[in-house]
Amino acid sequence: MVRARVLLITTTLALGACSVGPDYRPQTPAELGVPVAYSVPAAPTPEDLTRWWNRFDDPVLGRLVEQAATANTDIAQAVARLRQSREALVQSRASLLPTLSGSTGYQRNENLRGGGRSFTLPDGTVVDTGAGGTNSYSIGLSASYQVGIFGELRRTVEASRAQYEASGFDYASVLLSVQSEVARNYVIARGLQAQIANARASLGIQDDNLEIAGFRVQAGLVSSLDSEQARAQRAQTAATIPSLEQQYNAAVSRLGVLTGQAPGALKPELATTKPIPAGPVTIGIGIPADTLRQRPDVRSAERALAAATAQIGVAKARLYPALAITGNINTNATSLSGIGDAITGGLFAGLTQAIFNGGRLRSQVRTQEAVADGALANYKGTVLLALEDVENAIVALTTARAREREFAIALDAANISAILSRSQYRSGLTDFTTLNQQESALLSARNGLTQARADAATAQVALYVALGGGWDASTVPEAPPRSIPAGTTALPVPVPTTTPVSETR
Repeated sequence: MVRARVLLITTTLALGACSVGPDYRPQTPAELGVPVAYSVPAAPTPEDLTRWWNRFDDPVLGRLVEQAATANTDIAQAVARLRQSREALVQSRASLLPTLSGSTGYQRNENLRGGGRSFTLPDGTVVDTGAGGTNSYSIGLSASYQVGIFGELRRTVEASRAQYEASGFDYASVLLSVQSEVARNYVIARGLQAQIANARASLGIQDDNLEIAGFRVQAGLVSSLDSEQARAQRAQTAATIPSLEQQYNAAVSRLGVLTGQAPGALKPELATTKPIPAGPVTIGIGIPADTLRQRPDVRSAERALAAATAQIGVAKARLYPALAITGNINTNATSLSGIGDAITGGLFAGLTQAIFNGGRLRSQVRTQEAVADGALANYKGTVLLALEDVENAIVALTTARAREREFAIALDAANISAILSRSQYRSGLTDFTTLNQQESALLSARNGLTQARADAATAQVALYVALGGGWDASTVPEAPPRSIPAGTTALPVPVPTTTPVSETR
């Protein structure tokens, strides 16, 4: 009997160590179609971009980005999803352990009618007595254990672990997206402030031109055409200001919402006009393989592929027998003092095997294989999209800086031309049409330079995010501790990550 039990336990453990289905293996950069270098000029040495916003040397921008990381509602939702994924992993791990349950009971029986007993006294008198009540006590303990002899439980835990890690990277992706939106809207707000300042500066000059044109008309030196042209030009410039103010208000309101505040919360703080933030001249891009390690969306897609691969094993295990072991211990007594006098127990081990199901189980295997193929395609697509984002951001930054240089030259020339035209008009050496053209060219050059600077800053933000900056890529984000009250926004605690390969092989 003892030998039979030992044989059963040994066989069970040996079978439990088997896991059907493919073992996950990460794809190499070559298998993903990743080139050795980018097709556009890029510094091959990577930089630490964990806090890239500090490179703009703008304290207001840095504070807004960091405030959004703790107060943004989208980030709070990502944290909640990460917590859900952690609990799903906890539940999956619980399936590896036996399930124990206990029961206890008390029962009291009373004869309400009939059921009495009769006694005959020595003198022959018959006496009827009612039956007394009875007590019954019971205690039971039962246990069940799903062995998972073909690894279905281990594969389920493997898939849950990969999904939990993917949720952590999804949180990081949301974090980077919010950081990007904050920086982009901040640049837009500062750029619009500059354009409003340009329009008001031009409006002041055009007020002077209108006054000069009026004097010259009164003196009979020019016709009223000059005065009307000056009035039209001023009105057109003034008409641009409300539109710019509306766009500025939208950008500042968006910043308030992104930082978890009311739309108008930041208006007093941002009311003072400040220059568009400018980042460093050079940025260490690194090689494409660096981007794959840094981008959280790429790493999330890789973990999703690992989870899908593990699910194939779960589906395949259903084709094979399933072993379940159950046991129980019970005791019944009529009094508490005798509760342990009689104890009974039972043990049952049973195998179940699907014999006929119309091909449903094999279809489920093929379904999971298709899901894994789709996850692989999504992984490759995410990798290529990441490389595309980097190259597009590099080109956008390069071209914006080239435009900025040319607009600086154009602004200098337009400013000189406007000064000369204004002087010549006052002296009567040129007409107002020429002055009007030069003033319009000056305003256009100012706005062009402002827009180029804003585009350069926006492209630099896009490049930092495309490279995966804004989080510590050496960690896998985890859900916050369970002690934090529900509804509290808190950042996940990062823990060191390992090579993204399933721990269960």
